[in-house]
Amino acid sequence: MKRTWFEIGWMFMALLLGWVALPLAQADDPGKPLIIGMELNYPPFEMTDANGTPTGVGVDMAHALGDYLHRPITIENMPFEGLIPALKTGRIDLIISSMTATDERRKSIDFSDPYLSTGLSILVKKNGPIQSIADVDKPGVIVVLKTGTTSAIYARDHFKNATVLPLQQDTACALEVVQGKADAFIYDQMSIYQFSKKHPDTTRGLLAPFQHESWAIGIRKGNTDLEKQVNAFLADFKARKGFDALGDKYLKDDKEAFRQMGYPFYF
Repeated sequence: MKRTWFEIGWMFMALLLGWVALPLAQADDPGKPLIIGMELNYPPFEMTDANGTPTGVGVDMAHALGDYLHRPITIENMPFEGLIPALKTGRIDLIISSMTATDERRKSIDFSDPYLSTGLSILVKKNGPIQSIADVDKPGVIVVLKTGTTSAIYARDHFKNATVLPLQQDTACALEVVQGKADAFIYDQMSIYQFSKKHPDTTRGLLAPFQHESWAIGIRKGNTDLEKQVNAFLADFKARKGFDALGDKYLKDDKEAFRQMGYPFYF
């Protein structure tokens, strides 16, 4: 139905005077589920239990965030390299997946304040000659890396002589070193420690990080309201010793081992 100029003018005046209330789009509607993307293949941070239920440090953190914001949580499991594209296209609202906040990734997405400090370390053959990152980029050295990670970025930017073998699963990367097919596997410090502890007869971990990193929550660019809410949650969660509790729940033995080795522990 067409409106007369008188009706249109009246509606415009009513809007100016506040007589007509228009519904506002609520991007962060409290009743709307917060969809969080993660790769549930990275124990003890993001994984599934025997029943296939998501669990781990990142999962508990996601639920704590939902409680803080009074919003239901939906966890979307997907490959790590698909997380940023899913966030950019709106399939998910946040990334909580042990993701390092890098300058390269900041070109595509925003990040929260950091919640964990770590770094890149190296898993090597137990009796092999590699003693530091300086020994890796040499002819004849085979290095395995998980695709889509900061170790892959490091190799792209720094390795000119070594043979680089990218694989999709970190367990497959570690197995290459365990079986003697590769000389080194570059990954985060905690994972390298875990793999070296699991395979002490064939590997050793060079745990001192050669590149320090921080993990943060990935947020779609421009979503400043949600970013503020996430940062407020992280500050509150830290003040309530929430990260200490997660460390004790999932990483208690590792936490003590790191203390004995003289390495600062993560959170």
